Amino acid sequence: MDIAFLLTNAIVVASIYGLIAIAVSITWSSLGLVNLGYGFIFSLAGYAAWLVADNFSHNPVLIAGAGILGGALTGVLICIIVFIPLHDKPAFTSRGMIATLAISLIGSQILLMIFGPTAKSLPELFGRWKLKFSGITLSADKIGIVVCSVLMLALVVMWMRSSRRGLEIRAMMMNPHAASIVGIGIRRTGIYVMALTGAMAGLAAVLLSQTYYISPFSGLTPLIKGVSIALCGGLGSVQGAVIAAILLGLVEAMTNKYLGGQYVLITQFLVIILVLIVRPRGIAGLLDKAREQ
Repeated sequence: MDIAFLLTNAIVVASIYGLIAIAVSITWSSLGLVNLGYGFIFSLAGYAAWLVADNFSHNPVLIAGAGILGGALTGVLICIIVFIPLHDKPAFTSRGMIATLAISLIGSQILLMIFGPTAKSLPELFGRWKLKFSGITLSADKIGIVVCSVLMLALVVMWMRSSRRGLEIRAMMMNPHAASIVGIGIRRTGIYVMALTGAMAGLAAVLLSQTYYISPFSGLTPLIKGVSIALCGGLGSVQGAVIAAILLGLVEAMTNKYLGGQYVLITQFLVIILVLIVRPRGIAGLLDKAREQ
């Protein structure tokens, strides 16, 4: 029973933070940008969903759509402000990281000025029903979170495999220099990448905010965990991000169960340090050498 409970909680946590980690990995492998603006994207998407829920409708599709759209548009904004002006400049990796962090901090302050410090919450999007299976009770929010995350990831994979723009992104992820040589526009591709990954972060915001809260700085912890999972899995590896998300989700569930929630970050970072000591390039060990230069 305890093992099943821990596994279900681990999968739920991995489903939320894994979306951000995969977004970080896609952005890095295709654009060479460590986007620290996902904290702002997360918070703004949460407020977009809350505005729809508070002023228009409690329809779960509309609320989730508002969060996804808000995340996608914020991602495009960051692309226009940071990536397009800086991508061909010297020391782009460090400049881009600093610029996106600045946007995240400034954006959070703007949200604080507009909405104030009072936390907001979303309605229960999936209802209050429960499902019992082999002695395990699964609540609606847990099932909904996992299903939505898997569906979002499946749609992203299908789009990247079947559409022209998706194939361009995959080409950038495999070899950005060769992709640019054959005529794939890096600026245009950057907009699609940032919209796609912003939408993933927006969905993560909606899924988490219905359980916790929305505030100007609510994206800070998801940002830290998303980047940490991406590093642990191997920056640039989507498969590694998925494995690391499940691993750290299990660590978080076990810590909450046996030690307490206040020790979650400590145990997670200890695991990350151990993984990086054994495998400096992460679990998947895929870090493009061209990105290191």
